Amino acid sequence: MRERRRLRLGILVLVSVVLLGAIPLYFGISTLSRDPVFDTLDELDVPGWAAVQTVDNVSGSRWCLQDCRLRERSVSSERAPEETVGVYEAALRKDGWEPWQVSRCPEQKEKGSYTCWRRDELTLDLWVREPTCASPPVGREPPASPSTEASPAAGTCAGSLVSVKVRNAIDDERTRPQPSTDPSLTGEDPFPTFTEDPLGEPTPSPS
Repeated sequence: MRERRRLRLGILVLVSVVLLGAIPLYFGISTLSRDPVFDTLDELDVPGWAAVQTVDNVSGSRWCLQDCRLRERSVSSERAPEETVGVYEAALRKDGWEPWQVSRCPEQKEKGSYTCWRRDELTLDLWVREPTCASPPVGREPPASPSTEASPAAGTCAGSLVSVKVRNAIDDERTRPQPSTDPSLTGEDPFPTFTEDPLGEPTPSPS
């Protein structure tokens, strides 16, 4: 009887240890695999029509080993870019993000609305533009309808595309001092031409 009791007690202790260890381990793995920045983006107060399809992508190391982490999110909106920009900018301000007026925002000229934001140790790029609609291949256009009535706008390209890029401010080159283009520092003529003899006239030797 004593052996059975000890065996049962041992089994109960083993099961308790496994359960108590497995639950924190599960939540720990979930926390490490899920970037908290995406949770912050999920909490943005935007209407449902402005976040129809969401695709997340992450690269780099969270602890900035070799490359710091880069978070990218692509979202489809059902409404025009102008209206979509308004709701996203309002949501960012409400969440504590501040507009960031900085050069190289964007790196190169882009269509649509491209703005930059900062909050604490993070920087955010918001790009909203019209969607790219694929046109039919050349030579395969559908034949024209004999009807004189206008066809429905089924093939029109509506809505907008939203791209969000979040980086660590320490890894964002735009937070660092930019090289100056002051001519006094760079020099306009690296090889100046001397109009007079820089050595001057020879000094006469004493007689």
